[in-house]
Amino acid sequence: MQKLILLIVLTFTSAITAQSNYEKGMQKAFELWRSGKTIEASNVFERIANAEKDNWLPFYYAAQVNIMDSFMEKDKEVLTAKLKKGQDLLNEAKTVSENNPEIMVMQALLHTAWVAFDGATYAMQLSGKIVTLYEKAKAIAPENPRVVYCKTEWDIGGAKFFGQDTKPFCNELERSLDLFANFKPESEFHPNWGKERVEELLQDCQ
Repeated sequence: MQKLILLIVLTFTSAITAQSNYEKGMQKAFELWRSGKTIEASNVFERIANAEKDNWLPFYYAAQVNIMDSFMEKDKEVLTAKLKKGQDLLNEAKTVSENNPEIMVMQALLHTAWVAFDGATYAMQLSGKIVTLYEKAKAIAPENPRVVYCKTEWDIGGAKFFGQDTKPFCNELERSLDLFANFKPESEFHPNWGKERVEELLQDCQ
């Protein structure tokens, strides 16, 4: 998961040229995240969000920092605080951008963090919600590579848990890689992460 976080951040750490305060702030937040300063990065994203109230992206990334960081957390109290903060930020993002498949994917990942922490407690409770989120996102944006890949990784995790063959999911991973090749984010700060993670997952298919 640490590698995935780094890959996400590196996507947004291009050279800084003449930029607006928003652009400079976003770059600063990604640089802090890349340096492992997750609290500082989240705080910068939140400050940007407070100044850009009609922009869902700062809320999304502030949530993502907390959610991705929680996958490595072993202390339940700390995990709970991170995921509560992540949920609050996602709720803010949803008020700005309804029925957004990128936000749905992030919501599914938040639920997945709970399952990864304690599957015996949370899998039964949250699995249905996760599947529903991915199906809804897929209905809205079937060509979004993150929707396809994250749903497939969830399916692979379920197959492994039940001792089933994961090979049938390799074609979907290949398809998501093709989608990444043709995906054009709306701006330099719109979500564009995940390709490197798919390439890692495909190694298990070989």
